[in-house]
Amino acid sequence: MNSIVCIKRVPDSEARIRVAADGRSIDPSGVKFDMNEYDKYAIEEAIQRREAAGDGQVTVITVGGDEARETLRQALAMGADDAVLLRADVSLDGLPIARALADEIRGRPFDLLLFGKQAIDDDGMQVPAMVSELLGLPCATVVVSLQIENGRAIARREIEGGHEVVEFELPGVIAAQKGLNEPRYPSLKGIMAAKKKPLEEKDVALVDGGLELVGLTGPPARPEPQIVGEGAEAVPELVRRLRQEVKVL
Repeated sequence: MNSIVCIKRVPDSEARIRVAADGRSIDPSGVKFDMNEYDKYAIEEAIQRREAAGDGQVTVITVGGDEARETLRQALAMGADDAVLLRADVSLDGLPIARALADEIRGRPFDLLLFGKQAIDDDGMQVPAMVSELLGLPCATVVVSLQIENGRAIARREIEGGHEVVEFELPGVIAAQKGLNEPRYPSLKGIMAAKKKPLEEKDVALVDGGLELVGLTGPPARPEPQIVGEGAEAVPELVRRLRQEVKVL
Protein backbone atom coordinates (compact mmCIF):
# COMPACT_ATOMS: atom_id res chain seq x y z
CA MET A 1 0.00 0.00 0.00
CA ASN A 2 1.68 3.18 -1.24
CA SER A 3 0.36 6.49 0.06
CA ILE A 4 1.23 10.13 -0.44
CA VAL A 5 0.20 12.61 2.26
CA CYS A 6 0.16 16.37 1.68
CA ILE A 7 0.65 18.41 4.85
CA LYS A 8 0.96 22.04 5.90
CA ARG A 9 2.80 24.01 8.57
CA VAL A 10 0.37 26.29 10.42
CA PRO A 11 0.28 28.38 13.61
CA ASP A 12 -0.57 26.37 16.71
CA SER A 13 -4.31 26.41 17.38
CA GLU A 14 -3.75 28.01 20.79
CA ALA A 15 -1.33 30.70 19.55
CA ARG A 16 -2.26 34.35 20.01
CA ILE A 17 -2.27 35.79 16.49
CA ARG A 18 -1.39 39.42 15.76
CA VAL A 19 -1.47 41.19 12.40
CA ALA A 20 2.00 42.25 11.22
CA ALA A 21 2.94 45.85 10.43
CA ASP A 22 2.36 45.31 6.69
CA GLY A 23 -1.31 44.58 7.37
CA ARG A 24 -1.20 41.55 5.07
CA SER A 25 0.47 38.86 7.18
CA ILE A 26 0.65 37.65 10.76
CA ASP A 27 3.41 38.61 13.16
CA PRO A 28 5.39 35.36 13.70
CA SER A 29 7.19 36.58 16.82
CA GLY A 30 6.28 34.41 19.77
CA VAL A 31 4.01 32.18 17.65
CA LYS A 32 4.50 28.43 17.84
CA PHE A 33 4.00 26.55 14.58
CA ASP A 34 2.90 22.95 14.19
CA MET A 35 1.62 20.48 11.63
CA ASN A 36 -1.96 21.13 10.64
CA GLU A 37 -4.14 19.13 13.02
CA TYR A 38 -6.23 17.40 10.35
CA ASP A 39 -3.10 16.35 8.45
CA LYS A 40 -2.10 14.18 11.41
CA TYR A 41 -5.18 12.02 10.81
CA ALA A 42 -4.18 11.66 7.16
CA ILE A 43 -0.64 10.55 8.10
CA GLU A 44 -1.91 8.10 10.70
CA GLU A 45 -4.29 6.57 8.17
CA ALA A 46 -1.50 6.12 5.64
CA ILE A 47 0.80 4.51 8.22
CA GLN A 48 -1.92 2.15 9.44
CA ARG A 49 -2.68 1.09 5.86
CA ARG A 50 1.00 0.34 5.23
CA GLU A 51 1.28 -1.59 8.48
CA ALA A 52 -1.85 -3.63 7.73
CA ALA A 53 -0.61 -4.47 4.24
CA GLY A 54 2.85 -5.40 5.55
CA ASP A 55 4.50 -3.50 2.73
CA GLY A 56 4.43 -0.13 1.01
CA GLN A 57 5.64 3.43 1.26
CA VAL A 58 4.34 6.61 2.92
CA THR A 59 5.63 9.83 1.37
CA VAL A 60 4.82 13.26 2.81
CA ILE A 61 4.91 16.45 0.72
CA THR A 62 4.54 20.09 1.65
CA VAL A 63 4.85 23.48 0.00
CA GLY A 64 6.64 26.10 2.09
CA GLY A 65 9.86 27.73 3.15
CA ASP A 66 12.91 26.26 4.86
CA GLU A 67 11.08 26.28 8.20
CA ALA A 68 8.72 23.58 6.83
CA ARG A 69 11.54 21.03 7.19
CA GLU A 70 10.65 20.78 10.88
CA THR A 71 7.06 19.84 10.00
CA LEU A 72 8.23 17.19 7.55
CA ARG A 73 10.60 15.73 10.15
CA GLN A 74 7.64 15.52 12.52
CA ALA A 75 5.77 13.44 9.94
CA LEU A 76 8.83 11.23 9.45
CA ALA A 77 9.05 10.75 13.22
CA MET A 78 5.43 9.56 13.23
CA GLY A 79 6.40 6.83 10.78
CA ALA A 80 6.42 8.21 7.23
CA ASP A 81 9.22 6.85 5.04
CA ASP A 82 10.38 9.88 3.07
CA ALA A 83 9.49 13.51 2.50
CA VAL A 84 9.55 16.20 -0.18
CA LEU A 85 9.76 19.94 0.42
CA LEU A 86 8.56 22.07 -2.49
CA ARG A 87 10.29 25.27 -1.52
CA ALA A 88 8.22 28.37 -2.27
CA ASP A 89 6.53 31.28 -0.54
CA VAL A 90 3.26 29.98 0.85
CA SER A 91 0.26 31.42 -0.95
CA LEU A 92 -3.21 32.05 0.45
CA ASP A 93 -4.51 31.08 -2.99
CA GLY A 94 -5.13 27.33 -2.99
CA LEU A 95 -4.88 26.88 -6.76
CA PRO A 96 -1.12 27.57 -7.13
CA ILE A 97 -0.47 25.23 -4.18
CA ALA A 98 -2.65 22.54 -5.76
CA ARG A 99 -0.87 22.89 -9.10
CA ALA A 100 2.56 22.54 -7.47
CA LEU A 101 1.44 19.47 -5.55
CA ALA A 102 -0.20 17.88 -8.59
CA ASP A 103 2.92 18.44 -10.71
CA GLU A 104 5.05 16.70 -8.07
CA ILE A 105 2.62 13.84 -7.52
CA ARG A 106 1.88 13.18 -11.17
CA GLY A 107 3.82 10.11 -12.29
CA ARG A 108 4.47 8.83 -8.75
CA PRO A 109 3.00 5.39 -7.99
CA PHE A 110 0.43 5.45 -5.19
CA ASP A 111 -2.83 3.91 -4.07
CA LEU A 112 -4.03 6.69 -1.75
CA LEU A 113 -3.44 10.43 -1.80
CA LEU A 114 -4.37 11.88 1.57
CA PHE A 115 -4.92 15.38 2.96
CA GLY A 116 -6.40 16.85 6.10
CA LYS A 117 -9.91 18.08 5.38
CA GLN A 118 -8.75 21.70 5.74
CA ALA A 119 -5.91 23.86 7.05
CA ILE A 120 -6.74 25.57 10.33
CA ASP A 121 -5.04 28.84 9.37
CA ASP A 122 -7.03 29.83 6.27
CA ASP A 123 -9.85 27.23 6.39
CA GLY A 124 -9.82 27.19 2.60
CA MET A 125 -10.88 23.52 2.31
CA GLN A 126 -10.08 23.65 -1.41
CA VAL A 127 -6.70 22.03 -2.12
CA PRO A 128 -7.71 18.33 -1.83
CA ALA A 129 -10.51 18.72 -4.38
CA MET A 130 -8.33 20.88 -6.65
CA VAL A 131 -5.50 18.33 -6.69
CA SER A 132 -7.93 15.48 -7.38
CA GLU A 133 -9.37 17.42 -10.31
CA LEU A 134 -5.93 18.25 -11.71
CA LEU A 135 -4.92 14.58 -11.49
CA GLY A 136 -8.26 13.26 -12.71
CA LEU A 137 -8.87 11.18 -9.57
CA PRO A 138 -11.98 10.49 -7.47
CA CYS A 139 -12.11 12.42 -4.20
CA ALA A 140 -13.89 11.96 -0.87
CA THR A 141 -13.68 14.80 1.65
CA VAL A 142 -14.47 15.02 5.38
CA VAL A 143 -13.88 11.27 5.71
CA VAL A 144 -14.48 9.68 9.14
CA SER A 145 -14.28 6.02 8.12
CA LEU A 146 -12.45 4.22 5.33
CA GLN A 147 -12.51 0.62 4.07
CA ILE A 148 -10.41 -0.72 1.22
CA GLU A 149 -11.26 -3.99 -0.48
CA ASN A 150 -10.13 -5.40 -3.83
CA GLY A 151 -8.80 -2.11 -5.12
CA ARG A 152 -11.89 -0.13 -4.15
CA ALA A 153 -12.42 2.34 -1.33
CA ILE A 154 -15.59 2.79 0.70
CA ALA A 155 -15.53 6.13 2.52
CA ARG A 156 -18.00 7.44 5.07
CA ARG A 157 -18.25 11.24 4.87
CA GLU A 158 -19.52 13.57 7.56
CA ILE A 159 -22.26 15.83 6.22
CA GLU A 160 -24.79 18.11 7.88
CA GLY A 161 -27.23 15.99 9.81
CA GLY A 162 -25.66 12.61 9.10
CA HIS A 163 -23.18 10.62 7.02
CA GLU A 164 -22.79 9.86 3.34
CA VAL A 165 -21.14 6.69 2.01
CA VAL A 166 -19.25 6.84 -1.29
CA GLU A 167 -17.38 4.13 -3.17
CA PHE A 168 -14.66 4.53 -5.79
CA GLU A 169 -11.75 2.75 -7.42
CA LEU A 170 -8.17 3.38 -6.38
CA PRO A 171 -6.06 5.39 -6.78
CA GLY A 172 -8.10 8.10 -5.14
CA VAL A 173 -7.99 11.14 -2.87
CA ILE A 174 -9.06 11.23 0.79
CA ALA A 175 -9.44 14.35 2.96
CA ALA A 176 -9.40 13.23 6.60
CA GLN A 177 -11.71 14.45 9.36
CA LYS A 178 -11.34 13.95 13.13
CA GLY A 179 -12.62 10.53 14.11
CA LEU A 180 -10.98 8.69 11.22
CA ASN A 181 -8.34 7.40 13.67
CA GLU A 182 -6.25 8.47 16.65
CA PRO A 183 -2.91 9.98 15.51
CA ARG A 184 0.16 8.59 17.27
CA TYR A 185 2.76 10.69 19.02
CA PRO A 186 6.32 10.44 17.67
CA SER A 187 8.40 8.16 19.87
CA LEU A 188 12.00 8.90 20.81
CA LYS A 189 13.07 6.10 18.50
CA GLY A 190 10.97 7.62 15.72
CA ILE A 191 12.43 11.09 16.28
CA MET A 192 15.99 9.73 16.06
CA ALA A 193 15.15 7.67 12.97
CA ALA A 194 13.55 10.70 11.27
CA LYS A 195 16.94 12.44 11.16
CA LYS A 196 18.23 9.75 8.79
CA LYS A 197 15.21 9.42 6.54
CA PRO A 198 15.38 11.04 3.08
CA LEU A 199 14.05 14.59 2.74
CA GLU A 200 14.19 15.87 -0.83
CA GLU A 201 14.03 19.61 -1.49
CA LYS A 202 13.01 21.31 -4.72
CA ASP A 203 12.52 24.95 -5.64
CA VAL A 204 9.15 25.54 -7.34
CA ALA A 205 7.55 28.61 -8.85
CA LEU A 206 3.91 29.11 -7.93
CA VAL A 207 1.81 30.29 -10.85
CA ASP A 208 -0.60 33.10 -9.94
CA GLY A 209 -4.09 31.74 -9.40
CA GLY A 210 -5.82 35.14 -9.45
CA LEU A 211 -6.57 35.50 -5.74
CA GLU A 212 -5.06 38.53 -3.97
CA LEU A 213 -4.85 39.07 -0.22
CA VAL A 214 -5.90 42.68 0.33
CA GLY A 215 -5.39 42.84 4.08
CA LEU A 216 -5.86 41.29 7.49
CA THR A 217 -7.64 42.81 10.47
CA GLY A 218 -7.95 41.59 14.02
CA PRO A 219 -11.32 40.92 15.66
CA PRO A 220 -13.07 43.98 17.11
CA ALA A 221 -12.40 44.74 20.74
CA ARG A 222 -15.04 43.54 23.14
CA PRO A 223 -17.08 46.32 24.78
CA GLU A 224 -16.58 46.91 28.46
CA PRO A 225 -19.07 45.00 30.64
CA GLN A 226 -21.91 46.99 32.16
CA ILE A 227 -23.81 46.48 35.40
CA VAL A 228 -27.48 47.32 34.90
CA GLY A 229 -28.54 46.85 38.52
CA GLU A 230 -28.80 44.33 41.31
CA GLY A 231 -31.24 41.55 42.10
CA ALA A 232 -34.74 41.22 40.68
CA GLU A 233 -34.99 44.96 40.02
CA ALA A 234 -32.34 44.65 37.29
CA VAL A 235 -34.31 42.09 35.26
CA PRO A 236 -36.56 44.50 33.27
CA GLU A 237 -33.61 46.66 32.23
CA LEU A 238 -31.54 43.58 31.35
CA VAL A 239 -34.34 42.17 29.21
CA ARG A 240 -34.84 45.54 27.49
CA ARG A 241 -31.16 45.78 26.56
CA LEU A 242 -30.97 42.19 25.37
CA ARG A 243 -34.03 42.75 23.19
CA GLN A 244 -33.44 46.26 21.84
CA GLU A 245 -29.65 46.72 21.90
CA VAL A 246 -28.07 43.29 21.68
CA LYS A 247 -31.07 41.84 19.80
CA VAL A 248 -30.72 38.28 21.11
CA LEU A 249 -34.31 38.00 22.34
